[in-house]
Amino acid sequence: MPRLFFMDTEIEKLTAEQKELQEKLAVVSVSGDAEKIKEFSIALADVEKRISSITALNNIERAIKESAALLLDGDPEIRRMAEAELVRLRKEKAALTARVEGSTLGETPSSVIMEIRAGAGGDEAALFARNLFEMYRGFAAKKGWKTVLISASSSDIGGYKEVIFEIAGADAYALLIYESGVHRVQRIPETEKTGRLHTSTASVAVLPKAREVDVEIKPQDIKIEFFRSSGPGGQNVNKVETAVRIYHLPTGLIIVAQEERSQQQNRERAMSVLRSKILDAKRRAEEEKMAAARKEQIGTQDRSEKIRTYNFPQDRITDHRIKQSWHNIRFIMEGNLDEVVGAVMAEGRVKSKEKLCFSL
Repeated sequence: MPRLFFMDTEIEKLTAEQKELQEKLAVVSVSGDAEKIKEFSIALADVEKRISSITALNNIERAIKESAALLLDGDPEIRRMAEAELVRLRKEKAALTARVEGSTLGETPSSVIMEIRAGAGGDEAALFARNLFEMYRGFAAKKGWKTVLISASSSDIGGYKEVIFEIAGADAYALLIYESGVHRVQRIPETEKTGRLHTSTASVAVLPKAREVDVEIKPQDIKIEFFRSSGPGGQNVNKVETAVRIYHLPTGLIIVAQEERSQQQNRERAMSVLRSKILDAKRRAEEEKMAAARKEQIGTQDRSEKIRTYNFPQDRITDHRIKQSWHNIRFIMEGNLDEVVGAVMAEGRVKSKEKLCFSL
């Protein structure tokens, strides 16, 4: 009952917000302010989507209680039907839970910007960065999500020194946010003649894709340069200057996009990454303020940056945050991440609810 009460209270709050936005939209529609119409329309659609998701989950939870009560019925056939209905309802509830928990915190991004950078380990780290990119691209494909490569800096042997890409799809952010951190690989490189085990790292960052209404970027705050796209080794692969480099003067951020065929497409990709980075910086600043307040109350806790190890000789992936391991490493790295992601999400909701609030 407390959870249903919480959901009902949240709907009341969202309904009031919906009414306020509808009134604002009516006013700007008369004035013909196109920018405000766009801003309020997007916000209204977001609120209505959150109301719909919470209402659906509320209804499912009530149906689960009703079906659970039927398990006490004396008729075996009714109990059998109730059990089957509970299985269906619980699956439906699980699919909605991540979306609702994010929406009650004010935002449910459907797209993410992911950055993978090679860390310690030279060429082997760059190859591992490519492996991670291919793993997430495979995972996205299995989910029916779209992956768009924004920028990549290749190593001489085909790895990635850095790769930035967008993944667009329902619940992409909710499922991928816990992938942020340092990933470590332990394996024997193909070029290693002595059979010595190498340890390399790559960092993964997951940013919610910011909308235009989330972050305002003034024209005078950016400087844009165009140049030719480059491939491995730095050689130019295009004769036309289609690649884009954007400097954000207030923050010093530099964003590059070079994978599309036109300047305009690359400019749009680069601006999307820039908005996401600025939004993420704002969230991190808020999180640091709260972390300082928590530190005064609970003291410090030593936490390693390393979140996961991929040990090829032992055919094992270990997530250090939840102290859980999985085997069949090559199968998982082909994009079959559901079990791993699901376990981390489940543990994260129980033990790191506070972190999830700031992330979402």
